Amino acid sequence: MAPGPRPSRRVLLTGTAGLVAAGVGGVVLVDHLHSSSAVEEGSFRSVARGGVETAYAISRPAGTSSGLRLPVVVVLHGKGGSHRDAFDALDLQRVPRTPTPYAVASVDGGDSYWHHRHDGTDAGAMIASELLPRLADHGLDTTRLGLLGWSMGGYGALLLAGTLLRGKVRAVATMSAALWTAPGDSAPGAFDDAEDFRAHDVFALRSILDAQPLRMACGRSDPFVRANHAFVDGFASPPPADFAPGGHTDDYWRATAPGLLEFVSSRLI
Repeated sequence: MAPGPRPSRRVLLTGTAGLVAAGVGGVVLVDHLHSSSAVEEGSFRSVARGGVETAYAISRPAGTSSGLRLPVVVVLHGKGGSHRDAFDALDLQRVPRTPTPYAVASVDGGDSYWHHRHDGTDAGAMIASELLPRLADHGLDTTRLGLLGWSMGGYGALLLAGTLLRGKVRAVATMSAALWTAPGDSAPGAFDDAEDFRAHDVFALRSILDAQPLRMACGRSDPFVRANHAFVDGFASPPPADFAPGGHTDDYWRATAPGLLEFVSSRLI
């Protein structure tokens, strides 16, 4: 069973560290008590998502010089989530950023499964054409880019690495990637129809992703474990994959994320 909702950063900080306006593009600096880094938050109106106000967050290692152009790992949340989950639920701001210092960035993607939909919205294009330029404006080196995603975001990370961000991502890691082997098996709302499923089938991208540093993890009790096994087994050279005990829960992702971030960040040098 998944754990209950956790208090938001803003609730946790009420009466303690508080919020400090950073004064850069409306970004707010949130000081995490006892954490290894602070988290900056901002938002923009996304054309790719149909004009929706889209929030994002950036976490840098504590004590990092503002002039240092850090590589960045973009984190994609699961269905029903938001940019806050990377920090409120998974505590990624607490993960040590060694030996290679890097930033972690997250963004709202809605529940569109990070791909172009019939209504014209495209959360994947939002990352490629809107988020990455903003991260560069914040001083991050988006030429040294990694992706990490869980559940819906795991699927999205694979899709982006093989399509819109092909050749621009140095490493990808997924946790409990939301994968299905046939259109009829997919969750309601994941795709518009069978044609949409086939147009965005990450299984068909394995020949492209075969050259991409990739690591996957999925708990043995996770409903997506069979599809994750099938995905890995279909590679000419199967990527490293961890199928340890665990379910489709924040606890599993929180415990698994540090190792996957280490895998990705080691390739961002």
